[in-house]
Amino acid sequence: MPGLNEVRVYLSGLWLLIRGEAAGLKRLDISDRGLMRSFWAILWCLPAMTVSWLWWRALYLRGMPQDTELGGIFFFRLAMLELANWLVPLILIGFMAWGLALGRKYYAIVVAVNWLSVPFAYAYAVLSLLLMLAPNLNGILSLIWLMLMIALIVSVSRIFRVICGQHPLMVATLTMVLIVPTMLLSDSLERFLGIYPG
Repeated sequence: MPGLNEVRVYLSGLWLLIRGEAAGLKRLDISDRGLMRSFWAILWCLPAMTVSWLWWRALYLRGMPQDTELGGIFFFRLAMLELANWLVPLILIGFMAWGLALGRKYYAIVVAVNWLSVPFAYAYAVLSLLLMLAPNLNGILSLIWLMLMIALIVSVSRIFRVICGQHPLMVATLTMVLIVPTMLLSDSLERFLGIYPG
């Protein structure tokens, strides 16, 4: 598992990419080994995801009878949802990359997207914690949530622009394929798995 210093190097590389500097790619390991190691980002995100899951549990319980109890199966279903949201967009982008003959650029996309998930997971965890502790600030926090989503979209599109070059249509399509299916999949799977807040 990559250590803290290694992850810092990856995040600094992502920051350079977001700023439009191709030098950021040199700080990412886009080899075969680096591609597989980038999925350690899931474990790096786990503490943050746990906070978000606790908030989701509290939100779910609000619409349930007072004596409702939620066991480990609830969190297992949330983990299934999280894994699907993580992998399905990357698989869809993989099909696109194959069709567009992106080759090794796909490795760079996967590595960048995986490690970009870390800072955003913790940002969303902080918001989830605030929503639990200060529900009266719901309106302001919802606005911040929206701003975070916009920041994610902008970050992804700028990273893709550096990786794929000046091809606006390709960059926009890849960004949409990464973001939109996650939103649609989340809603459908939440209802299917029975974890949608009532």
